[in-house]
Amino acid sequence: MIKRCLALLIGAFMFTVASATVQEEFILNPDLSGAYMLVYPYPAAPLPALTAAPEGYVPFYINHYGRHGSRWLIGKKDYTEPIRLLEKADSAGCLTPLGKRTMADLRTWLKLAEPRLGELTDVGAEQHQGIARRMAQNFPEVFRGKDKVVRARSSVVIRCILSMMNETSVLQSCFPMLNIHTDASQSDMSVLADGGHFKKLDALRKEAREKRGGSLYVVPFERFARTMMFDTSVLTDEEKSSLIHYMRQLAVSLQNHKTDYTLYQLFTDEELFKMWANDNIESYIAFGNCPHARNLRPYQQSHLLREMITSADNVIANGGRAADLRFGHDVILMPLAVLMELDDTNVSIENFEDVAEQWQNYNIFPMACNIQMVFYRPVSGDGEVLVKVLLNEHEARLPVESDIAPYCKWSELRKYYLEKLEKMDAEYEKL
Repeated sequence: MIKRCLALLIGAFMFTVASATVQEEFILNPDLSGAYMLVYPYPAAPLPALTAAPEGYVPFYINHYGRHGSRWLIGKKDYTEPIRLLEKADSAGCLTPLGKRTMADLRTWLKLAEPRLGELTDVGAEQHQGIARRMAQNFPEVFRGKDKVVRARSSVVIRCILSMMNETSVLQSCFPMLNIHTDASQSDMSVLADGGHFKKLDALRKEAREKRGGSLYVVPFERFARTMMFDTSVLTDEEKSSLIHYMRQLAVSLQNHKTDYTLYQLFTDEELFKMWANDNIESYIAFGNCPHARNLRPYQQSHLLREMITSADNVIANGGRAADLRFGHDVILMPLAVLMELDDTNVSIENFEDVAEQWQNYNIFPMACNIQMVFYRPVSGDGEVLVKVLLNEHEARLPVESDIAPYCKWSELRKYYLEKLEKMDAEYEKL
């Protein structure tokens, strides 16, 4: 764990070094190659201090969407398939000593994982406890006092429900007078966990994939196979390719458990980078502002952004809630962050070769990734409601000009988003 924390600290520092390439970051922190399996980096890596509110303003409401915390791999095949391939080589008498040790280790992990596929790990629970604790410390005015209500809603998937319960239990312990309502219902799944009702967007993903023309980076697999077996011909090239990809999936998943066991030593930096880079392009096509998908793929979360706007408007007008907390999945949060144009997530990249250096999925959706819209109002008298947005607890740049950034007027950000959504509505209807 000490080594991992040091790697995360070094990795966080590397993000600030303009000359550092993504490949150089991977050398210092191979966990980054996990992308959506990346363990939430904080507080192992330091979080920046938040900018004080403009004079006379206090926070009164948080509008939130968060991904579940660290989990076990979801599919049993993620564990059984590399074992099957190694067993095939072993039955031919071809496994190296390293191959035999690896096969035995994978069998141990399978026994541990089989009854917990897709479930929250202890690390995942602690991530949400920490996020809630920092939320309470950063914005106590939101939760302190009588008659404060928090509405928390979750995807019906158990790892999301447990993430919600870990987060709300800490808030309750910090503010015992809070009235917290929790819910997990199929009636909310269309907002919290499903972008599938925008079916016409599927064709755009296919269109962009066709323009890409297959995987951009050819992942070498022969070297890896030779470390596992004396005679690699016992597996087909397709099987050897599957083996390295499944093994990488297992390797990056281990960071989500309390263990010092690692599989990174089995891979070269080049292999890890190329496997991640292909996945990163796929993430960009699926969720990013990809011009080859007509810059419309993030529209899949337009309904969620509209709900968040409506929730904020209702609280501003009528009060009634301190926070709306929503818990779901990475495939919801990533396009939401892009749609909201937080930081550089909305960048439009023509050449797929440039995606790796200009847009990194791991910066957006590690385990427990979250968006917090924090609303402020004057302590006394009338005045504009202000808002700032935290992406993974960092103050994000917003798509409207403001001389008090990272804060801006809610009326201006609201207007920007609604006008953008109206334009995207029209573009979607043309499909």
